[in-house]
Amino acid sequence: MQIDDATPSILDNDVSEFERVLRVNLTGPFLGIKHAARVMIPEKKGSIVNVGSVCSSIGGVATHAYTSSKHGLIGLTKNAAADLGKFGIRVNCLSPYFIANDAGKEFFKLDEEGCLKVYSNLKGVHLMEEDVAQAALYLASDESKYISGHNLAVDGGFTTINPIFGVFSQS
Repeated sequence: MQIDDATPSILDNDVSEFERVLRVNLTGPFLGIKHAARVMIPEKKGSIVNVGSVCSSIGGVATHAYTSSKHGLIGLTKNAAADLGKFGIRVNCLSPYFIANDAGKEFFKLDEEGCLKVYSNLKGVHLMEEDVAQAALYLASDESKYISGHNLAVDGGFTTINPIFGVFSQS
C-alpha cells in the first residue's frame, strides 16, 4: 500500500503524479466545501470537517505530494472558516496519527506490536479508528459550536514532541 505513486526524492517525482494527489486531497475538499456551503448558507449554520493528517503539521513523514496536499488543506480550512463564518458555518480539520490497522501495518511494514512501540508517544493507549470518529463527531456537533478554523491533531502528542531529541525519556 502506498499513499501515492511518488518516490521519496523530489528529484525523481513526476509532476503529473504530484498534481493528481493535489486534485484528490486539495481540490476535492475545496469542491466539497464549496457545495456544502451552498446548502448551509440559507440555514445560517453548518459544520464542515476536513480530514488532514499528521503530515499537515510536520515534514518528512510522507511523499512531497501527500505532505503538500495536507499542508494545503490546513490553509484551505482556515481560509474557508474566515470566509464562511459570516454565515454561521464552521470549518475545521481533523488530522489523525497513524492507526495500527491492516493498511497502516502494510504501509509501515511493521506488525502491530512494532507499530505501537515505535510510533506511540502516549504510553498505555493506542489510537483506534473509533477515536478518530469521535473527534469528527465532536467537531461536527454543537459541543464545538465556537471552534472554527482549527486543526485538531488526534495524534497522542506526536506532532508536539521529537522523540529523538529531548530532555524527557520516552521509556
